Amino acid sequence: MSPNGYVKSETSEGITRITFHHPQSNSLPGELLVNMAGAVRDAGRNEASRVILLQSEGTRAFCAGASFDELLAVSDMEQGREFFSGFASVINEMRKAPCFIVCAIQGKTVGGGVGVASAADYCLAHESASVKLSELAVGIGPFVVGPAVERKIGKAAYTEMTINATGWKSAAWAREKGLYADIFDTQEAMHAAAGKLAATLAASNPASMRTLKEIFWAGTDHWDTLLAERARISGELVLSDFARNAIGAFKNRKK
Repeated sequence: MSPNGYVKSETSEGITRITFHHPQSNSLPGELLVNMAGAVRDAGRNEASRVILLQSEGTRAFCAGASFDELLAVSDMEQGREFFSGFASVINEMRKAPCFIVCAIQGKTVGGGVGVASAADYCLAHESASVKLSELAVGIGPFVVGPAVERKIGKAAYTEMTINATGWKSAAWAREKGLYADIFDTQEAMHAAAGKLAATLAASNPASMRTLKEIFWAGTDHWDTLLAERARISGELVLSDFARNAIGAFKNRKK
């Protein structure tokens, strides 16, 4: 198993399964973000792919968000902008993919992981899949993922998550707010439901799904520019003494 993690993509019977993994609770360093964005883009261009099923490896965390090691390694604004642009690219490729993206959330998800879940068209989750936007607690803010999260759950719920940056929201709360379509008491049931839905969509009319996707995401054409600007803001803030101290302290607590 690679110490740097991986992104795998396999297409069969109309379904492209994109799976990511990182040994640090499925966190997302820059390399994985680039690979994930590329996998989504390639699936969207593949005529054999009618639906994308996005998931992470393991039975615990779905995604721990940004890599703290890489955040602490940022030494200038350009490096910071480039790192956060990785999340922008994943979200933009997900919204622009001409097919639906179904996401299976098997466990807790934080920060950028919440952004990935929000950019999916349909999320199924295990009952343990609580969510948190922790960015403010480490001196930054959910600037890049914010538009996707707000679009999915509304401004009030997004504001609540952003301000209470140390508090977890349950999977039931996430379902109530619209992030999850359904939750399951076993991971096996969740994966089975995700696979069944993906198979149904793979047998549906691609032209109809493509048009519906465009309708669902209407009004987001400016996100290429918007998320690039948000990445610049995050890249600047991560250089502050406050952010560096907060990220370092949080990383030490996790050891």
